Amino acid sequence: MKNILVTGGTGYIGSHTVVELFDNNYNVIIIDNFSNSKPKVLDKLKEITKKEVKFYEGDVQDKTLLRQIFRENKIDSVIHFAGLKAVGESVEKPLEYYQNNIVSTLSLLEVMKENKCKNFIFSSSATVYGTPNKLPITEDMPLSTTNPYGSTKLMIEMILKDLYTSDKSWNISLLRYFNPVGCHHSYLIGEDPNGIPNNLMPYIVKVATGKLPILNIFGNDYDTKDGTGVRDYIHVVDLAKGHIKSLEEFDKNPGLVIYNLGTGNGYSVLEMVKTFEKVNNIKINYKITERRPGDIASCYASPDKVYKKLKWKAEKTLEDMCKDAYQFEKKQ
Repeated sequence: MKNILVTGGTGYIGSHTVVELFDNNYNVIIIDNFSNSKPKVLDKLKEITKKEVKFYEGDVQDKTLLRQIFRENKIDSVIHFAGLKAVGESVEKPLEYYQNNIVSTLSLLEVMKENKCKNFIFSSSATVYGTPNKLPITEDMPLSTTNPYGSTKLMIEMILKDLYTSDKSWNISLLRYFNPVGCHHSYLIGEDPNGIPNNLMPYIVKVATGKLPILNIFGNDYDTKDGTGVRDYIHVVDLAKGHIKSLEEFDKNPGLVIYNLGTGNGYSVLEMVKTFEKVNNIKINYKITERRPGDIASCYASPDKVYKKLKWKAEKTLEDMCKDAYQFEKKQ
């Protein structure tokens, strides 16, 4: 069994990927500092997988802890989720984002190099496309950013490309996510951020369950079908399965690869709200407020490359995402 180190493994996407890793007979080691997750996730993972999860609490910037992890476990590959990830917050706190996201990645790569572990999957983002000059977005499009969060992702991608140029024995997969929503079918794990949510779906479900009074929709004057922002929403379980396909590719097709993980469909904020209301038979109170700094009008993927190369595609629908997210929140 291969040992996979998952940074940020108790977070939203990380925890779902841990489940898929166990389901595919990988052994998992997690490091997380719970900055945007909760310790109870470890119990939930054990309940779902019926397996013990080896866990280290701490920050990925901490090289001493990373060296301990590599000393105590023979790590075959690393999936790097850990990082701060709110667009709006990154505009307010750029230094925190640059410090946390870039330094943690550099520390991790340095310790991996020391231990001759050279298989790396990076949790990147569609934000590296900035304001796209055409849609759908393909992997070869120009890169730019509109906020510090996106800039950290782009800088890390540049670091990884330079690393690969210097040493072709690395296997590096840059996975550019679009907008993950939904949860595992057990409803034991899901999107449960600390504090007020920064993403649309957890905000909707907290309004639906009465934990927040009203949904703020940031801007209705974008150049889209109804004026609200359009995004490519992907079920988190589909997204997690994409990481398994990426790991398998390291053995078959080594090198540096870049993939969009999205559905290829763009849905507006209001479409998401209306679908949620219809699927769950509930009314969502919302109000239109000012645009958020750093946001763009439309962003959705072309998933053709990842389907052609990895035979991966998103299978779950927007209705699945809305139902699962609401069921998870009701159980909290």
